[in-house]
Amino acid sequence: MIGAALLFTLFGATAFGAPAFAPAYGAPAFEAPAHGAPALAGSGPADALGPAEAGAPRYEVYAIRYATVPDFPVSDLISGVDKSRKTDIAMMVWLVRGGGHNILVDTGFYRPQFFKSWNVKDFVRPDEAVARAGVKPDEITDVILTHAHWDHADGADLFPKAQIWIQKDEYTYYTGEAWQRGGKHGGIEPDDVEYLLKANLAGRLHLVDGDAEILPGIRVYIGGRHTWQSQYVSAPTRSGTVVLASDNMYLYENLDKHLPIAQTFDAASNLRAQDRMKTIASKPELIIPGHDPAVMTRFPKVADGVVRID
Repeated sequence: MIGAALLFTLFGATAFGAPAFAPAYGAPAFEAPAHGAPALAGSGPADALGPAEAGAPRYEVYAIRYATVPDFPVSDLISGVDKSRKTDIAMMVWLVRGGGHNILVDTGFYRPQFFKSWNVKDFVRPDEAVARAGVKPDEITDVILTHAHWDHADGADLFPKAQIWIQKDEYTYYTGEAWQRGGKHGGIEPDDVEYLLKANLAGRLHLVDGDAEILPGIRVYIGGRHTWQSQYVSAPTRSGTVVLASDNMYLYENLDKHLPIAQTFDAASNLRAQDRMKTIASKPELIIPGHDPAVMTRFPKVADGVVRID
């Protein structure tokens, strides 16, 4: 069983029943989005620009499971559910291939300090897990970080030739104000921040300002305030547009029951983001949650720990 303090280090502050020490790790639920997030997550020009327009590549999308954290409280993933429920959460990254690009959405973790705090099973280092899908680490052309939490950003340095894409406000906050007195940096690993700074100095880091098409047909969208400025990703495939929600939707149950994630600065914003995903994906089945083990059984297996979403 994972203690509350450790849950904060994995998923950041919760907007629901946060303990007294929560302000040191994440903003309270009522904090205004002072960093320029749109008032309505479902509004904006990106909705009118379908990624499957003529000339855009069609991508292959894979989910890659590199570890499991067993007996995780579902109430720390979905707001308001039975606190006795547990699940074995899947730790995943997502590979998007096409148009001359090998794009990795999130990079997992590997540094030894995390294994001291977490009961991690079936671990395969993320670069080795990606290799099972037929792509070597130095063949990854782009990394899209949906947010800066350690279990999604820690492995960025395992892919040394990749261009890195992160929301501008996410990068700016976690490389600056988050570490000042009163700042919120729960779940952010200093080693990861240092690597992002180095990537920026090396000219490999791209700051995305809100919703944008960052590569042909590949779009990112402002997320549901899981972190300071999280994002999610869409890609056109042979069967339509896939949405990779990452931690903006932990489990299928969030979407199916219209329930916000438990770890968010703003529950209403998270629900708006989930609603918007439904308008972007070609069908609900192509909205992929961040930690649901069912992803690995709903789609065809192509290798150990790898399924093809489409």
